[in-house]
Amino acid sequence: MLILMFFTYSFIGWLMEVLLSFYQYHHFVNRGFLLGPYCPIYGVGCIILYLGLGQYADDPLVLFIMTIVMCSVLEYVTSYVLEKIFKNRWWDYSKMKFNINGRICLECAIPFGVGGIIVFYGINPPIVRLLHSCPLQISMTLALALIFIFIIDLAVSFNVILNLKNISNNIRSDSTELITKKVREIMTEKNFFYRRIIKSFPNMKIQNRLAILKQKLDRDTKEYKKEKKRRS
Repeated sequence: MLILMFFTYSFIGWLMEVLLSFYQYHHFVNRGFLLGPYCPIYGVGCIILYLGLGQYADDPLVLFIMTIVMCSVLEYVTSYVLEKIFKNRWWDYSKMKFNINGRICLECAIPFGVGGIIVFYGINPPIVRLLHSCPLQISMTLALALIFIFIIDLAVSFNVILNLKNISNNIRSDSTELITKKVREIMTEKNFFYRRIIKSFPNMKIQNRLAILKQKLDRDTKEYKKEKKRRS
């Protein structure tokens, strides 16, 4: 049941992202890293909500706060891990108020809390009943089919993202803005898979080895100056 629940909420999350993007940009955007209609971070979040926050079911306010905390931690960790793996900042809230390192912000966290209340009290009960009523053989067949499709999608999408990393490393610049611009230009001229990533993450910031080394050098230089000033 949890597998089907994961894909159900991944689809609902994808649908929400698509509708929000349509409202912002007035055209369809296939949101997320993957080709299929699902955003796994929503599926993971709702599974954690279902399994871990049931003890707060009698207190909507506590459930609201805990959902904000849980989803914010999940979003922050996801942003950090993806940036460490692919050297790209996939979303950036630096221009929004009350943000933490541009990875999460209060403006986006509050809707997560509202969404958690809606999911927990409104959406999840009928979904759980529906999944429980589905014959075991059908549930298993559907779950295996979805996992198979998901794995293929994951392999294709990760290959595109790894190629994006290689493209950025071939650009001889340490400016994140220039690297991002160049990579967007190159990927726009490639096939559908590359263009889709660019459209899905309009605020993506792309780095390469030179940019990362420059940032590390700048950070070490600042720390050295602070330490030198402190000792003098």
